[in-house]
Amino acid sequence: MIHFNVPPATGDELVYLEQAIQSGKICGDGDFTRKCNSWMERRFHAQKVLLTTSGTTALDMAMILCGLQPGDEVILPSFTFSSTATAAVLVGAKLVFVDVRPDTMNIDETRIEQAITDRTRVIVAMHYAGVACEMDTIMDIARRHNLKVVEDAAQAVMATYKGRALGTIGDFGCYSFHETKNLSMGEGGALVINNSAYNEQAEILREKGTNRAKFFRGQVDKYTWVDFGDSYLPSELNAAYLWAQLQKADEINDDRMRSWEIYRRELEPLAQAGKVELPVVPQGCVHNAHMFYLKCRDLEERTALIAYMKEQGIQLVFHYIPLHSSPAGWKFGRFDGQDLYTTVESDRLVRLPMYYGLRPEDIEEVVHHLYAFYGVAR
Repeated sequence: MIHFNVPPATGDELVYLEQAIQSGKICGDGDFTRKCNSWMERRFHAQKVLLTTSGTTALDMAMILCGLQPGDEVILPSFTFSSTATAAVLVGAKLVFVDVRPDTMNIDETRIEQAITDRTRVIVAMHYAGVACEMDTIMDIARRHNLKVVEDAAQAVMATYKGRALGTIGDFGCYSFHETKNLSMGEGGALVINNSAYNEQAEILREKGTNRAKFFRGQVDKYTWVDFGDSYLPSELNAAYLWAQLQKADEINDDRMRSWEIYRRELEPLAQAGKVELPVVPQGCVHNAHMFYLKCRDLEERTALIAYMKEQGIQLVFHYIPLHSSPAGWKFGRFDGQDLYTTVESDRLVRLPMYYGLRPEDIEEVVHHLYAFYGVAR
């Protein structure tokens, strides 16, 4: 069986987990948490990074820090995971979905401005498959309308836009280290804060509303409850697992890129034959090989392809059901403008096996059966 995903492991995770246990501190904000934060700050030239319990809670923190109030509006794509939306719903905001670009499946930057009202406060740029949204345009719109930008970079760790790490361009960036992501801590994430004015508020929010972080730095002689907060600190055990992966982040990234390039090279003739469409990476974007997907002719063909490949022992997976067509989407939001591409393109998209350590012979088997399904000679 060729699985769609295998959680990454470098071989050093147990070493660091044992060190964390022996340290006597396995709750949040220990040595491994600090090392992971510092690594990302250095590597991505980020102003401040805070590990969180998930990519979802990183998004929750970002929306709270944006100062959203009940009735405010957040513009976002409908083709995304529920976490992108629930973070806004958490603070009582209304969701305004806009269409995606069919080439990248990212939010269509040309449709954002028409969706802005006097209640709009935030634009969410979700970087699908680790390929950047058109951030220059989005940031320009945000500046002209005095809006915040939250980058949902859950899939985009190690990816860049015009030389800048994704997650470091908007007001806040949110990473995920779920087991399905390129770098994993099982469950976990990180909040990237790109304006130092939010640093202290973010620490308080993350530490159950207390100024505990200042206490541990020796800046106050005792800590107390100072504002609203929650518990967004991951365990040191999770951080230790992530630390092992950060030490080999380039190796993991290079391995995935090799797999991605093999898929691209071997499937190009199938695309040229008009049977499938392949991913598009615009100029100025450096992706991270988070996924390799195909677009079939339609939903019926995709369903048949997934079933056929399953018979061959190969797991292919479709992706998001557009949020605006879900019960919660109807309840909490509305779609602005026409749904030209979101639904039809999501119905066509199917993801191929992609993970650290995927063997070239397994890729060859996937490719072989794709050609067989479409009846095209290699």
